[in-house]
Formats: sequence, structure tokens, C-alpha cells
Amino acid sequence: MNITKDRFRASVPSLTTFLILTVIFYCVGYWLIFRLERASPLMMSVGLAAIVTCFLHGRRLSSFGLLWGNSRYQWISFLVPLGIAASSYLIIWGLGFAEFNSDFANGSRETYNLRGWNDISIILFHIVLSMTFSLALSIPSIFGEELAWRGFLVPELSKSMSFGLVTLISGLFWSTFHWPLMIKGFYGSSYTPLIFQLSIFTLFIVSNSVTMTYLRYKTESVWSAVIFHACSNMVIQKVFTPLTIVDENSAWYIDEFGLVVPVVALFVAVFFWRKAKQEFS
Repeated sequence: MNITKDRFRASVPSLTTFLILTVIFYCVGYWLIFRLERASPLMMSVGLAAIVTCFLHGRRLSSFGLLWGNSRYQWISFLVPLGIAASSYLIIWGLGFAEFNSDFANGSRETYNLRGWNDISIILFHIVLSMTFSLALSIPSIFGEELAWRGFLVPELSKSMSFGLVTLISGLFWSTFHWPLMIKGFYGSSYTPLIFQLSIFTLFIVSNSVTMTYLRYKTESVWSAVIFHACSNMVIQKVFTPLTIVDENSAWYIDEFGLVVPVVALFVAVFFWRKAKQEFS
């Protein structure tokens, strides 16, 4: 994990500008949550900080990696978070950490006004709708956020740092971005201690940072991160967690704030970390 000092010094002005603007725009985005009752401005605030940073330092927006990149790795960016979530919840249900929410189908029938559909059909319909239409609707705000982390920060850090340091630093920035929302109770679980949630969520984010940084390097495209981020959010928050009974016992194991999903993500991260050491060292 060596740092090339001269290259790092060259990056300090733009990194400093980015951090200052991130704090300023984050505060504005945080305030807009209460005004608009939406998290989108907060998510996009860091992307705006990255864009303004590039403008102030004479960088081209193409440095964000806006081209599509290798489609094979974009599919991997979609399938990996699906695999993490699916295997995690199979472990959760299989080992009895939480129970399948049998009432979910009834609620979905009412929500979609499809009262004649059987349980399997309505659940599959919800999954398909979530992973296509709902996922597509989430792309703009996630794209705004990923412009900052994998569009600007990762490429800038990679000029002077090893893969390991890049993933660790960018992952910690990404996780701390969520901490104020968790501390204020806007994001997280109401059943487990805050320190547990912060620790487990940070493990999840930093683990995903490893995988997403690897895919960012391979594609040279920010879209790999956008796809991964959107798919992970959707499959966990809109599919598997609603399909699970959430209570004071299951909350320790499920979702991004429970134990199982972050640990599975960690194992996946180790796999991609080893690949990165072979390919990028």
C-alpha cells in the first residue's frame, strides 16, 4: 500500500476542494430532505461537488468515466449484488435467523390491485417490477452520488495510491456520508443499538467498495458503480427485506444493518481483492 508522494501532492488541491464542497453541498442536501421530504438532493449533492471541483481545476467531465465500458463487467455489476442478497437471505431463512413474511403477498395484491393473483405470481411480479422499472427510476440520484465516489474520488486516489488504499479510503468516505442520517434515525433499524448499525453498515459499504472499485478499474466506467449500487439497494431494500419478518430478533441479521449481508459482502470483497492484487499490482 505505497503512496507515490509527488502524485499525491499533485492531487491534494483537487481533493481538498472536493472535500470542502462535499461538506457544504451535503449540508444543503440534508436541509432539503426536510423541505422536499426526499433523499435525492442529498445523494446528488456529492456529485455536484465533484462536478464543481472538476470545473474549478480545469478537469474534463469525461474523467468521470462516462462511457459505457465492457458490457461483460456491467452484467457482473448487476449480478454480484443479486448474488450477495440472495445467498444472504437464504442463509438467514435457512438457519432460522428470520422468518419468511407470508403476509407480503397479501399486501402486494392490494398495492398492485391484482387480487386474483396467487402468492408466487404476485411475488415474482413485484421482484420483476422492482428490478426493472423501480431500479431505473433510482438511477438518476444514484448516478449523482456515484459521480463523487467512483467517478471522481476513486480515479483521483488511484493516481497515487494502491488498490487497497483506494478502496479503504473511498469506502470510508462513502460510509460516513450515511452516518448523520443513521445517527438522526432517518436511516437504519429501530431495533438494534446505533453503534452496532454503524459498525456493520460500514463493513458492508467498505466491502462493496472493494468490489465496485475492482469493477470500476476493469470497465473504466462509472456506470459499473451505478449499476451495482442501484441493484444492491433495490434487491435488499425492496425485495428481500420486505419478504422477511422484521422484529427485535431478526433485525440483528437482516438488511444492510444486520450481520449476514455485510459478512457475505466481505467474502465477495476478499475474492475481488485477490483478483485486484494479481491484476493491478
